[in-house]
Amino acid sequence: CPPPFFSSSMLGDVGRGEMTGDPEGALGVVTPEGAGSCEPWPDPQGEVLPTPVAGVGHHAGCRPCSDAHAAKILEAANSGLRPDLSRHGYRLAKRVFDVVASGAAIVVLLVPSLVLCAVICIKSPGSSPLYSQLRVGRLKKDGSYRLFRMWKFRSMVPRAEEMLEGLREANEADGPLFKIKDDPRIIPGVGTFIRRHSIDELAQLLNVLKGDMSLIGPRPALPSEVVQYDERVRRRLTVKPGCGGAWQVGTRSDSTFDGMVDLDLGYIERSSIACDLALVFQTIRTMIRGGGAY
Repeated sequence: CPPPFFSSSMLGDVGRGEMTGDPEGALGVVTPEGAGSCEPWPDPQGEVLPTPVAGVGHHAGCRPCSDAHAAKILEAANSGLRPDLSRHGYRLAKRVFDVVASGAAIVVLLVPSLVLCAVICIKSPGSSPLYSQLRVGRLKKDGSYRLFRMWKFRSMVPRAEEMLEGLREANEADGPLFKIKDDPRIIPGVGTFIRRHSIDELAQLLNVLKGDMSLIGPRPALPSEVVQYDERVRRRLTVKPGCGGAWQVGTRSDSTFDGMVDLDLGYIERSSIACDLALVFQTIRTMIRGGGAY
């Protein structure tokens, strides 16, 4: 099991966001209909950085795109990597544990979840207490990208994603991540409590039971984040994403993007049943304490 922190390593120019069309096929990518092209974002010297990354025709230095746009690009792209399907005994044991633990947790948390749903509806009238986001899961066998719907308890006001573009300049995270400590989209009171203790993530037990996710693994990324990944960072996608993991029991939202990647790759290299069990209990403890999450 990896230690709480790894030394950060430079990822190169990961870039910022939106990918461009490739009509000449120079990047080996088929651009989906309606995907469009990116709007350049100059570097500090005023020059557009044209380096293609993520195997999807993305260009570093472009403005962030929407998740719907990014999903269209990923659906037609190949990562150039293959999922880690080795260690059959470990993966079978992990899947059995995921099914048993998530099923039991859903039963135990059913009544508290219904109470939480009622509180969310009261504090944010007209919005559903549950919502889903499109996320990128473990790569398919041929290296193409797997997309799935990840469930969450609502902690933000309705149409929060539509407000995102106007908040990008206030982003406090580095790399492809987007984080604001005092996010104005969060539902006052209950939303802050939900996010501090990561209660919104409990709905992902449904994804674990279904098989989209595991209890422990790298956090599932948004399509708009994955199109900014370089080859090293894409290694996060070779295993199932998880509800908790090495990053969650460390600095959580206070971590840098490089630090998160180091922790995830360290977990992938050293994963075991003993490591997973330790991270499950450490994740629960971190959720109760509520430090580093926003």
